[in-house]
Amino acid sequence: MTDETTLSEAESDIEMAADEQEPEQNGEETPEGDIAGEEDAPEAGDAEEEAAENVVKFPVNATEHAQLMRMAEALLFAAAEPLDIDSLAARLPEGADVGAVIEDLQKTYESRGVNLVRIANKWMFRTADDLSFLMEREAVEQKRLSRAAMETLAIIAYHQPVTRAEIEEIRGVSVSKGTLDVLMETGWVRLRGRKRTPGRPVTYGTTEDFLIHFGLENVGDLPGLDELKAAGLLDGRLPPGFDIPTPSDTGGEGDGEFDDEGAEEYGAALDDHLAQEKGDED
Repeated sequence: MTDETTLSEAESDIEMAADEQEPEQNGEETPEGDIAGEEDAPEAGDAEEEAAENVVKFPVNATEHAQLMRMAEALLFAAAEPLDIDSLAARLPEGADVGAVIEDLQKTYESRGVNLVRIANKWMFRTADDLSFLMEREAVEQKRLSRAAMETLAIIAYHQPVTRAEIEEIRGVSVSKGTLDVLMETGWVRLRGRKRTPGRPVTYGTTEDFLIHFGLENVGDLPGLDELKAAGLLDGRLPPGFDIPTPSDTGGEGDGEFDDEGAEEYGAALDDHLAQEKGDED
């Protein structure tokens, strides 16, 4: 009996050892493993929630986002002034992600002729910087002649070729500095030549541009005394002996052209004209 009892106890010990090893062979987790797994699960869930909070939420429907872009585009084009985010949000459907709409719209127009730009924290469409030259426009600035310049021009037109001293004598006042220069810059007055008198002063006359501007075939077509009276441009009671000379572009008595003196240095006559004005100023 002693041997049989000993044999039964040995078999019981072997079965108990097999039962202890069975969970490991079947792949079952130990109690410690179950506890560790339960502790790790909440940490993974928190990480997923944090990642979800950092993701920008776009409209689920791509068509809806495209429609929001079209609406914002229409608002910006029609606006008379730049629009801020709040102004756009007030006109777009409630809940629209205006920031995402503006960002995508800006990228869309990045390479086009007009760009969506932010100015003073507001948004507006503006011509692309590299195409600004297309907006430039050159125009001739119209300058209104002073009364003194108009009087001087009329004297030159009717009395040409005429010197500066003769202009001052007819007007009764001295010609201010720069008046003749302004008329020459407009292209209506030119140097005609030198008068055959002591000092050989330069004379002035009108140009072809003068005739074109006033629609004249030649200076002889300028209105005479009777025509000026009929137009009401002259007083009916004129002083005795008052007359209006007939202008001529072929030169008057005693008018010598520059080539009468032979070869002359280029620009010498203009230099004399400027020197004369400087001397008068001094």
